[in-house]
Amino acid sequence: MENQSGFNIRLSPVTLLVTLFAVFLGLAAKAEHSTLAQRLGYSENAKLLIVHADDLGVAHSVNRATIDAMSGREQAHSSEHFDSDTVVNSGSIMVPCAWFPEIAAHYRAHPELDLGLHLTLTSEWKNYRWSGVLTDKAASSLHNDDGFLYASVEEVVQFASVEAVEREIHAQVERALQFGIKPTHLDSHMGTLFQTPEFFSAYLKLGRKYKLPVLLPAESLAQAPTQMRDLLSDEDILIDRFVMAGPELSFENWDTWYRDVLTGLKPGVTEIIIHAGYDDAELRAITIEHPDYGAAWREADFRFFTSDEFRALVKQHNIQLITWREIGKLLQKG
Repeated sequence: MENQSGFNIRLSPVTLLVTLFAVFLGLAAKAEHSTLAQRLGYSENAKLLIVHADDLGVAHSVNRATIDAMSGREQAHSSEHFDSDTVVNSGSIMVPCAWFPEIAAHYRAHPELDLGLHLTLTSEWKNYRWSGVLTDKAASSLHNDDGFLYASVEEVVQFASVEAVEREIHAQVERALQFGIKPTHLDSHMGTLFQTPEFFSAYLKLGRKYKLPVLLPAESLAQAPTQMRDLLSDEDILIDRFVMAGPELSFENWDTWYRDVLTGLKPGVTEIIIHAGYDDAELRAITIEHPDYGAAWREADFRFFTSDEFRALVKQHNIQLITWREIGKLLQKG
């Protein structure tokens, strides 16, 4: 072995092994205490942001608005104005829904998109319902008497068997793969898979099986029951936090609320979950009697996150945009 000064250093095999082992332990200890930002190659104080659009596949309007937002298209319903400096850079797909084939076809034409799967166990709209991918007798506990997935998370927890949940979310991944989608991550529609330790375990196992990161916000999990936190392993990757507008947000405070989120963004990895859509006849019919996350709500999200103001705020506060694809590479390396 030769040092930088050119002197030859002779080590015995035993000494060499001990030295290499010590170096390995040092690197392992350093990795163990590294933040996710540092593991991704950024500084410990970097503000990293994923701007993530939920519910792709639920409606043509949602697909179209999200595609426009991810393409950098600024004007609703416009096909001419594009801006390469787009900030909506990620999304997730609801496989059981009617407009899944449309977004799957778009993905096949644009495989560079950062799209994951929004694992779906509920069907919450009044007149627009869907079933799970699996409809056999073994999956019957996932469905109501009309054959649709339950409308509420509470019903899923009450009636769905853990075995059926595991089979259904596995089938949703397999259906996506059959349609040519290579998901970059997994998350849970309406947070259903975070409701019980058994559901949470199924969620984690699915990510590990397919070597995909799953949405695991550290700040939220810190408040979870101990038996859920104990299910986490060293191979699971936790982002620091997620932010999502709730039903209490009024349209009068829309821009102010998001502006405050960006201004107060903490170092680490944050995911802002948005719901893009156009306030058109299709989406108004789907979301009837459901003002929160309805048609007007989704167009308000679309307009803010494709605005010059949002781009300016990202730059002003030194926010670095990242994707789930980057996070997933850590699993591939592991």
